[in-house]
Amino acid sequence: MAHWFHRNPLKATAPVSFNFYGVAGSPAANKICNDLRTTRARLLEMFTDVTCSPEIMKNATDAYFSLLQGFISSLDGTTQENKMRFIQNFKWTDTLQGNIPSAQQDAVFELVSMAFNVALWYTKFASRLAGKENITEAEAKDVHRSLKVAAGIFKNLKEVHIPRLITPAEKGRDLETRAIDAYIIQCQAEAQEVTIARAIELKHNATLIAALAFETANFYQKANQTLNTLEPECSSKWRKYFLLKQHFYIAYAYCYYGQTLLASDKCGEAIRALQEAEKCYSCAEDQCKEYRQTKGPGTTAKPSEQLFFLKLGGVIKNTLEKCQRENGFIYFHKVPAEAPLLELKASYGLAEPIPFELPPLSEQCSAEVYATFDLTKGAKNDKAKPKEEEVRPMKEPDLKPQKDTGCVVS
Repeated sequence: MAHWFHRNPLKATAPVSFNFYGVAGSPAANKICNDLRTTRARLLEMFTDVTCSPEIMKNATDAYFSLLQGFISSLDGTTQENKMRFIQNFKWTDTLQGNIPSAQQDAVFELVSMAFNVALWYTKFASRLAGKENITEAEAKDVHRSLKVAAGIFKNLKEVHIPRLITPAEKGRDLETRAIDAYIIQCQAEAQEVTIARAIELKHNATLIAALAFETANFYQKANQTLNTLEPECSSKWRKYFLLKQHFYIAYAYCYYGQTLLASDKCGEAIRALQEAEKCYSCAEDQCKEYRQTKGPGTTAKPSEQLFFLKLGGVIKNTLEKCQRENGFIYFHKVPAEAPLLELKASYGLAEPIPFELPPLSEQCSAEVYATFDLTKGAKNDKAKPKEEEVRPMKEPDLKPQKDTGCVVS
């Protein structure tokens, strides 16, 4: 089954030369700086390369982060901060704030910003793959894993690296708790969508599918609530996505719960559950229209015309008609006025983030080489410093810019 996922734009960044003039006092130190520049540029290129695979992305990420840690980790055997941590200024935009960059002279800021983009790349890779009409089992597993990898990266940044920043994240920025929590929850919810599609394809019992759908709807509800205090102009479209998916999966849950009730000879309750599914599906259709009309960073698409959406509408209609026929011929049950409560708990199939770990420190970054970096021999003439580069939006493949935000959208 083809899926459709909302995606915010990638973060953009200014080029970094890592030219430290007299500070790098040995050939080995200079090589580290050169390799930092080339591995960073390579990783940035991979974000917009449609041929990039998870394996290529991991190799590019490890190559850069193994070197960058040489400017973060303590290399002199003490507990003091790495003397190179604050030597370079880094500029990054945010996914919800258009092309307005934040800047910090801190290698940890670079680490979390770049890793954030790596996580975004995994979500975009999953989205491209999931959008195919005839997705194979192997591709579905890649989608599922990529979303859980992204969730693991976001979770690791939130718990381990973002707290290390000297300058706290500004409100509404990517590294702020509300935004990063929403990304974690979204990845988990979307991974469960893949699980649900797989469960339906393999004809697992309706009770399990209903429970998974209900848990997924709850994830989307939680993600929406997480963003409710963010400025509407930057979060409204994203929240509409969460809301339409919440209603969609509540409809899913009622549809398959109705099948469970029918199998238990509770035809009247089954009809009422299917009627509620129709109602929730109609709400989701309304949310799809609002999503399309809402300005802001994110996907320009018609979710109500996507295959995943249309297919559920047909399943609800056919199941309800079947229940009504059975009730007219066999059961003659009264249809309750109130919809049955969904008190469903999934025992299987819940998506958990895959733990993320940074690669080992590069062998180039030894204590001996570290000692040859001398901060007292930096550039004495400010005019020798290169002009600051502007931050240009990432040119993402097959995407159209939205004029109202200046963002590049996917």
